[in-house]
Amino acid sequence: MFRKSLFALFAVFLAFVLIPTTGFGSQLAKKQVLKIAFDAGDAKSLDPHRATTTVDRSTVDPVFNGLVRYSPGNQVRIEPDLAESWEVSNDLKRWTFHLRKGVFFHPFPGFSSGYEMTSDDVVYSLQRAANPEYSSYAGEYAGISVKALARYTVQITTEKALSKPLFLAKFANYAGGFIVCKKAIEKQGSDWFKTHPIGTGPFKFESYEPQQKTVLVRNDKYFRGKPILERVVIRYMPNVTSREFGLRTGELDIIEGLNEAKWVKKIATFPKVKVQTFGPCEVQFLHFNMTKKPFDDLRVRKAFAYAVSRSQVAAFMGESLAEPIYSGALAPPAPGALTKAEAQKAGVIYDDNVEKAKALLKQAGFPKGFRTQAIISELATSYRKPMVAIQAQVKRAGINLDLKVVDHSSFHTLIRKDASPLVYYACWRPNVDVFLTRFFHSDSTVVTGKKPDTNFSHYGTVDANGNGKIDSIDKLIESARWELDAQKQATLWKKAQIQLLKDVAAIPIIRLKYAFPMKSYVDLGHPLIFSWQTYSPQVTEKTRILAH
Repeated sequence: MFRKSLFALFAVFLAFVLIPTTGFGSQLAKKQVLKIAFDAGDAKSLDPHRATTTVDRSTVDPVFNGLVRYSPGNQVRIEPDLAESWEVSNDLKRWTFHLRKGVFFHPFPGFSSGYEMTSDDVVYSLQRAANPEYSSYAGEYAGISVKALARYTVQITTEKALSKPLFLAKFANYAGGFIVCKKAIEKQGSDWFKTHPIGTGPFKFESYEPQQKTVLVRNDKYFRGKPILERVVIRYMPNVTSREFGLRTGELDIIEGLNEAKWVKKIATFPKVKVQTFGPCEVQFLHFNMTKKPFDDLRVRKAFAYAVSRSQVAAFMGESLAEPIYSGALAPPAPGALTKAEAQKAGVIYDDNVEKAKALLKQAGFPKGFRTQAIISELATSYRKPMVAIQAQVKRAGINLDLKVVDHSSFHTLIRKDASPLVYYACWRPNVDVFLTRFFHSDSTVVTGKKPDTNFSHYGTVDANGNGKIDSIDKLIESARWELDAQKQATLWKKAQIQLLKDVAAIPIIRLKYAFPMKSYVDLGHPLIFSWQTYSPQVTEKTRILAH
């Protein structure tokens, strides 16, 4: 009897210590409604193949699934989602996915109980994702064909073999990888679908009020189990003061914040509020147009780089929100990104050495420095603010940098017309291959490339000193893309980055993280460590509101 009692007490003890501590215990609040407010005036599209803004992506994320998914909150790892398992042929060109049975789409007009998802829906979704008429991500699916082998079996074939990380990323729960409802779109049309999303996720669409809110409700049939939250209310609130007030009073549970250290520090003083910044979010690079003087001279580009202090830019942005980066593409822990130690070993860190900058400028024929101009977006956090810091830093070396501030839309138009010799650009891309291809492959050169994109430096069209002889990493990028050994692939990516950093086509500056303050009683149900999704913390079936 004593041994049984002792065992029971030990079991209670284990149960207690294994419960995640949040400051509120594990008892649930009676009302399981999560209210989130975004810095947005309205939704643009809730069609996941068209959703590109922070608020739109955050809204569709809990409504849809992919064949595979990134593990919530710690997304270095890919795991099964709508597909239970998969295998690949020896030549790595044919991938066969075995779908879960009993997964139902949410109800919609004519289908009051929804219907079971099958291979037909998967084939339809992925073909739609590859069609630029309906998808903003069509380029990711060129050279890929999809067919149904059976009701719950889908085969995806690629023209060229892809490594596992590059292939599976295309079919994860992100952007074009989301599986949409074939019958809903065929019956109601794509225009209807962009304000009435129908998926298989833990939450289903209930209503949309323009410039006010979108409401999602619990999907009781969700294949991972009934969600704890009853509903999620997504508010459109472009006024930050209104969002702050809502968080303080408890009218809101999570808000999109300002990526400013002072603001984050202020919000952290609010009662029952926690602020945890997370990433990787966006990387910020300064690109030099190597065809325009004086940046056609490698010595000038190096001098500019030496005049910049990444750590000071990060401190100016706020150390909890920004950190210096040294990779030529993305930033660790992205597979294939250069670490600081690797960049240092390769001798491609040019940083915070004003005397070295002045010496290089003198060698290049600018003993008194020079004046230049950059077009910059009005958006403070991602563009204007870090560029103001850089402006002050390079002045110490005699570089007078004039900033022409324009609205964000005009900024994107002008830089793609090659109107600025310097381009400060903030973004995230799904992998190193995409980043290198879009920013440094010669085909992606703005205006003149075969597929003009965001190669602002004209890298691969001239040599390091702006001459007709071409220095290119095109072959390295292409070789890495089709390399099937993940370790060799990463080595090729790093070799390409070291070369472009030697040529100083661009300077990696900082990685900026996001801040979404939330009430202390919000339990996301997963760690908030690393997220490919560059939007708000994910809401899943495990997210809950604790008693408070």
